[in-house]
Amino acid sequence: MTTQTLPPPEVYQGQFGEFTITQSDRTGVMIYRAGLMVAAVSFAVGSALILFNNNPTVVTALTPLYACFGLALGVSLFTIHIYMASLHRMLQIFWAIGSMASVILAISSTQPLALTVYNQPLTLFGVGFIFVALTGIYFKEAFCFNRLETKVLTLIVPLLLLGHLVGILPTQGESVLLGIWATLFLVFALRKTVQEIPADIGDKSVFTYLKEQRLAKI
Repeated sequence: MTTQTLPPPEVYQGQFGEFTITQSDRTGVMIYRAGLMVAAVSFAVGSALILFNNNPTVVTALTPLYACFGLALGVSLFTIHIYMASLHRMLQIFWAIGSMASVILAISSTQPLALTVYNQPLTLFGVGFIFVALTGIYFKEAFCFNRLETKVLTLIVPLLLLGHLVGILPTQGESVLLGIWATLFLVFALRKTVQEIPADIGDKSVFTYLKEQRLAKI
């Protein structure tokens, strides 16, 4: 009876020393990407219902789609690799604030959540935090991988939300920006599926170095 031995893990040379990528690292990246895909599909379906369906009752279907989007985004935010721990934590806090505000608003309002937010732009001061967290992911991906779609998304999301908040965007303009957002979000999520996994993990020696620096200050 022969026994099979697994090949030794590949050793990478990082900025602060050598490191290896474990199966746990790879699983984390796959969960991160799956979360992005679910969030992107949920957002795209919701956007399509708004842009291409004249039936006003579709707004009721947006709440479960938004919940799916928010949960998937949260999964991605807890599995994403970001060198700056403070930035990573801040994005998670933004997501939590936006999620709690959404739940409170959905429970307390007599209208569907999407209609409440659209008709009362000031609610974006609470709900909008979840999109701030999403924009943080776009910015991180644009900075790390120079992706065109995430560069555009980093600009479009705050433009649409702030434009609606202060009332400077016409309805047609908002529809165009929403359509671009939904399309590029899907492009971004799809392109992540074919990207090499080690790229999303990054230089683990940097994480180790930064962790040691934080412990040294304690």
